[in-house]
Parts: sequence; C-alpha cells; structure tokens
Amino acid sequence: MTGVGLGCALLAMSGCKSKYVAATVHNGGTETVHVLEVDYPSASFGTETLAPGADFHYRFKIQGDGNLKASWTDAQQHEVVVNGPKLNEGDEGSVLVTLHDGTADWAVHVKP
Repeated sequence: MTGVGLGCALLAMSGCKSKYVAATVHNGGTETVHVLEVDYPSASFGTETLAPGADFHYRFKIQGDGNLKASWTDAQQHEVVVNGPKLNEGDEGSVLVTLHDGTADWAVHVKP
C-alpha cells in the first residue's frame, strides 16, 4: 500500500467526522417569500423562493464566531431582516428558522 493509500485507510478507520450544523428554514407564513438568505459566520445560503408550509434544508460548517441572520423579500416587495443568535466556531447540531409574515423564530440546538 502506498503512503497516500495508507493515510486514507487510516483516516477512514479513525472515525473522524467533520462537525456541522443541519439547518432547516420553514415558511410558517401565509405568503411565498423570495430571495431568502441565511447568513452564518463566514458564509451564507439561501433559495430563490420558499412557498408557505415548505422547508429548505442546508448543512454547513461554522468557521469563526458570529450571529445568524435571515433576510427575504415579502409578497409586497419589502425586505425583511431578522437577526438571530450567535454561533461559535466548531459548534455542531441543528438550527430551525421558522419564517412568519414579517418575522422569524429561531430554535438553535448546538454544542461545542
């Protein structure tokens, strides 16, 4: 076995896994939201539209410390921005962002 092959085999057997946060954004409002973006420390994710009752799933790794933030455009073409809780580098777990008409709730279950 070559050095590279041996290194890969040892890494696979070690059971190492990358810490990540599983995020779900749920549109609990009555209208479709547009240009949805969720910012987290060092990056962001989003989707063009999210219908009422629909979910958007995303997985990310936290690099750096900072707050979550959700922004979207409502049916009246107004931008909505809702600041969320702080995440720290290395946290893992889950985040549920429930959008309502003009606001959002955050359910964050992470650990270092």
